[in-house]
Amino acid sequence: MVVAVTLAALLAAGPLRAEDRLVRMAVPDALVETGFLKHLLPRFSLKTQVRVQLVAPSEEAEAALGTNGGAGAKPVFQGAQGLWHISVLDDAHPGTARFVDWLSSEIGSRTITAYAPEGVQMFTLPEVQVAAVEEISFEGDAELGQSLSRSMCGRCHAVADDMHLNDIGSTPSFFVLRTLPDWDYRFQAFYALNPHPAFTQVEDVTPPFPEDRPSPIVPVAMTLDDLEAILAYVASLEPADLGAPLQHQ
Repeated sequence: MVVAVTLAALLAAGPLRAEDRLVRMAVPDALVETGFLKHLLPRFSLKTQVRVQLVAPSEEAEAALGTNGGAGAKPVFQGAQGLWHISVLDDAHPGTARFVDWLSSEIGSRTITAYAPEGVQMFTLPEVQVAAVEEISFEGDAELGQSLSRSMCGRCHAVADDMHLNDIGSTPSFFVLRTLPDWDYRFQAFYALNPHPAFTQVEDVTPPFPEDRPSPIVPVAMTLDDLEAILAYVASLEPADLGAPLQHQ
């Protein structure tokens, strides 16, 4: 009996089960339409391997985001119609707990404040929350990341100095992308940004392709560890020298 109880406790404390790696979150259309969640959720999935599926407020869910903070609701960010709270609807769901903890962590706070389409910051931290924000570091294997970049991304992008003649002319090289102030977001969330969702599968994160809309090309299939390695490689690249900004008279 003691052995059985001990084993059960160890299993409970171990990695998340498949059903715990999906969190259904009820979100109003007003927040979805800002594009903020396409910025926020891929970073959370990258670090935790938990995927968040957005559902309508009327549907069954484990968590909910809204501007009406009820009992137990926690303020998480401010902007776009007010102060937004997260409500945990299923206290026993470990993936939901991870998401709530991540939102108030240093990296979660930085991700919230980094969303600035066209250079305009849309969300800030709640006034009641004071967070020390640190720079993001990537723990992946940069050497492996270079190899993966060549095999997975090299069909469209120039990912190394010796590949500038092999890329598609309409797609920027990794060196050009590295000059962008939000390059880290773009790479962490690339599989959610067009045209990548049409042909990219990230294990335990992206849903399968619809049967009536298969990938138009040979799919790019990767794990979150693969993506972490690619991020470490891109972080090591020297940004392209694009010259001085154009001067207008």
